[in-house]
Amino acid sequence: MAKAARAGSSDSSSAGISINEKAAISRVTKMMAIPGKSGKERAIADFIKSELQKAGVPASAIQHDSAHRKSHLGGEVGNLIVKLPGTVKRPRRLLMGHIDTVPLCVGCRPVRDGDLIRPKDPTTALGGDNRAGAGVVLTTALEILKRKLPHPPLTLLWPVQEEVGLVGARHVGVSKLGNPKLSFNWDGGPPNMLVVGATGDVNIEIEVSGIASHAGAHPEDGVNAAAIASLAIADLTRDGWHGLIQKGRNSGTSNIGSISGGEATNVVMPNVHVRAEARSHDPKFRQRIVNQFRKTFQKAARALQNSAGKRGSVEFESSLKYESFKINLSEPSVEAAKSVMESLGMEPEYRISNGGLDANWMTANGIPTVTMGCGQQGIHTVDEKLNIESFLLACRVAMRLATVE
Repeated sequence: MAKAARAGSSDSSSAGISINEKAAISRVTKMMAIPGKSGKERAIADFIKSELQKAGVPASAIQHDSAHRKSHLGGEVGNLIVKLPGTVKRPRRLLMGHIDTVPLCVGCRPVRDGDLIRPKDPTTALGGDNRAGAGVVLTTALEILKRKLPHPPLTLLWPVQEEVGLVGARHVGVSKLGNPKLSFNWDGGPPNMLVVGATGDVNIEIEVSGIASHAGAHPEDGVNAAAIASLAIADLTRDGWHGLIQKGRNSGTSNIGSISGGEATNVVMPNVHVRAEARSHDPKFRQRIVNQFRKTFQKAARALQNSAGKRGSVEFESSLKYESFKINLSEPSVEAAKSVMESLGMEPEYRISNGGLDANWMTANGIPTVTMGCGQQGIHTVDEKLNIESFLLACRVAMRLATVE
C-alpha cells in the first residue's frame, strides 16, 4: 500500500490529488464526537448539511428519504441524500458512508495520538465506524465545491441505521438517487480494500412455551421452557449446526445471540424467547441452517413432558436481514476503483465479507456497489482507533473517483 503524504500539513498532493489534510482531520474528529447511535442520527445529519450549505449547496439539493418510517426502530431521520449537478457530461456517480454508530460510541471524546485518533475515555469506542466513511464522502464534496473542480453528476448518500441490520440501505428511496451508474461505499479497514461480495443473514425468533407449575411443591407438573431450549442448543452444537458450520462443500455460521425468560425461581419457567441468526453466502444452505434450527427446537419440545404427559411447544419465525451478493470484477465501479488505487501506487486487495454491508442492499436495489476501507481499526470496542494516514488516502481515492481530470 502506498504511503500517504505526511499527515497534518495544511495541504498536500498525491498523484495530482490535493486535499486540505488539516481540515479533513479536524472534520472527522468533530464528526466522531457527535452522538448518533442507530435511530438517533439527526445531530450528525444536521452537521453534514450545515457544512454542505456553507460550501454553497442549496437547500433544495438536500433531502431525507423516509427509510426511518419503515424501520423497526422508528428513528429521527431517514437517509441523507444530496444531488450535485455535473460540470461535465459523464455518468452519475454515487458516494456513500453510513452515519450511525454503535451505542458504545456515545460520549466519545476523540484525541490525536501520533498517527492515530483514539477515544480519550477508556469506556467508549471511537465511532470511526463509520464516521470515517461518512467523513470521506463529506470531505470529497467540500473539496470539489470549494475548489470548483470538474466533476460528473454526483449523488452523496449518508445512510442511517446500518448497525442494526442495514435498515437505511434496505429502505433507501432509490428514485431519489438519480440513477447512478457507478457506486462507491466507504466502511472498513485499509484504503486499498475492495469488498466485492458479502454474506446474507437471516434473523430467527423462537418462542418456547413450557408449562408453569410450583417449582417446590409440584415441579413434576411443569415443563421447563429453558430445558427445552437447552436441549435444542446442545443438539445444534453437537451436530455442527451452531457456530462455524461446514457440511461438505457448504459453509455458513449461526449464533444464539439472546435468551430471555422467567421471573421467579419458585416457578417452573413457562416461556423463553430465543433470538438467533444464520449466515451463508449460499441462500439455499442458509435456509438449510434455518430449517435445522426449526426442526431441532421442535424435536426438543417433543422430548420433554410433565407427569400428565403434556408437552411444551415452539413458535418459530425467520426473516431476511439482507441477501448475499457478489459483483463481477468487470463491474464498472470495481474497475474504476481498481484503476484509481493503482494510479495512487496502491495494490488493490479484493475481499468477500462474512459481515453485512450497505452494499448488500444497494446491490439488491439494482445499484452494484463496491466498498472500500478508510482506516478503521478495532471497531465496536474500546480499543477502536482511526489510522489518519489511511483515512487521508481514502479521501484521495474518493476525490479521484468523484472528479474528472
